[in-house]
Amino acid sequence: AKQFVDFYYQTFDTNRAGLTQLYTETSMLTFEGVQIQGPQAIQEKLTSLAFKTVKHSIVTMDVQPASASGGQGILVFVCGDLIVDGGPQTLKFSQVFQLMPHPQVQGSWFVQNDIFRLNYG
Repeated sequence: AKQFVDFYYQTFDTNRAGLTQLYTETSMLTFEGVQIQGPQAIQEKLTSLAFKTVKHSIVTMDVQPASASGGQGILVFVCGDLIVDGGPQTLKFSQVFQLMPHPQVQGSWFVQNDIFRLNYG
């Protein structure tokens, strides 16, 4: 899970389009309450975000086996800070990933579900 989280946020911060490979046609992203399905739609959402640069800093990460999926999946909950366009204000965020073994790539994982929220207040 740590390898995935490190890869995901490093890629998000440097090349958001590179995240497409982590999603399949059944993958769903809920971004601030808006649901998006499939790798192309998810890529379009992530690459069309209003900021030019972003830097994530992970504060906590919790991991559980996703037993509802036959014990094969992993549930990852991330809390952290992000800085947008080099601004002085740090934003708090939470993100949940359900990772599943990739059906076509042995030893690889894909994001089945991804939920992102900024934390205000």
